[in-house]
Amino acid sequence: MKGRIFSLVGGMFLLTVCSKGNESNAAPAAAPAAPPAATVAAAGGTITGKVKFTGTPSRNRPMTDLMQDEECKTKYTTTPTEETVVAGPANALANVFVYVSAGVPAGQTFTAPTTPVVLDQNGCRYHPHVFGMMAGQPVEIVNSDPTGHNIKAIAKKNRPFNISQPSVGMKKTLTRSSSPPTFSAPEVMVNLECNIHGWMHAYVGVRPDPFFAVSSQDGSFTISGLPPGTYTIEAWHEKYGTQTATVTVTAGAPKTADFTFTGK
Repeated sequence: MKGRIFSLVGGMFLLTVCSKGNESNAAPAAAPAAPPAATVAAAGGTITGKVKFTGTPSRNRPMTDLMQDEECKTKYTTTPTEETVVAGPANALANVFVYVSAGVPAGQTFTAPTTPVVLDQNGCRYHPHVFGMMAGQPVEIVNSDPTGHNIKAIAKKNRPFNISQPSVGMKKTLTRSSSPPTFSAPEVMVNLECNIHGWMHAYVGVRPDPFFAVSSQDGSFTISGLPPGTYTIEAWHEKYGTQTATVTVTAGAPKTADFTFTGK
């Protein structure tokens, strides 16, 4: 994918975008859950934007394997589709993890929220499909299905794990001191999958600060509380790859940044 340059709205600043990755098809699907809240500086700058794709959206593959499982298919009246590319109105692209990858002042630290992010296994799928969290933040894993599940974390900078939940209603909260522990090191992205149901996948971005978001059904995202400075913003998608942008933020001044991925 060749590099592109996109314009920003809302003051004097510079945005330079480049991209890489593979192409895929797009299809409508449910919007991802919002990322966890965190305390940020009230006087900081805010970056808002929308993520879109070019090309004609088409249906993701039907999840026929899911519908062949008697316990998994009970929550569906029609065959669901994969969530690889979630397209919304006007070629909006959901499930894109957008975060500050560089520029946060050296030595500045942030306290992770004590409220856990929740990963639910419901309808033999992970919910949300893409989400973010701060390093050290608790994670609550829930089984809402009348069948057994397990969650396997394929991590490189964090400790991998494989947790089994054989019955409905089971919950497991990972903390810094639990076994296994929660994700404690920044890593984008950690792949989560189920060994029992091979179609189940989710992705989590682990960050040292609260400056991240996941694009919603209409492609929108917001990153708030940024101190004045110049930052590198990265947008990650599981099929379309990544794009980066350089944004200069001033105190209290909102900036607008839009990303466009290429799809077919």
